[in-house]
Amino acid sequence: MKKTLIALTIGSLIGLGAYAQEGAKDEAKDAGHDIKQAGKDTGHAAKHTAKSVKKGTKKGVHKTAKATEKGAEKVKEKTE
Repeated sequence: MKKTLIALTIGSLIGLGAYAQEGAKDEAKDAGHDIKQAGKDTGHAAKHTAKSVKKGTKKGVHKTAKATEKGAEKVKEKTE
């Protein structure tokens, strides 16, 4: 009876160990998927930021060009 109880205990511990390993594999796989999704999200955010920077830069360049034209007009008026 005692040997049977020991054998059952050892068998159940080995079974639990195998189950725990399978759970760890699933967790590692899920972590990999999460990392991949985080990378995609980061790429989308970088793209959005780049578009905003481009828009702001373009706006600033046009504003500067208008101011330059205005200054050139004033110089032209003074020289005439």
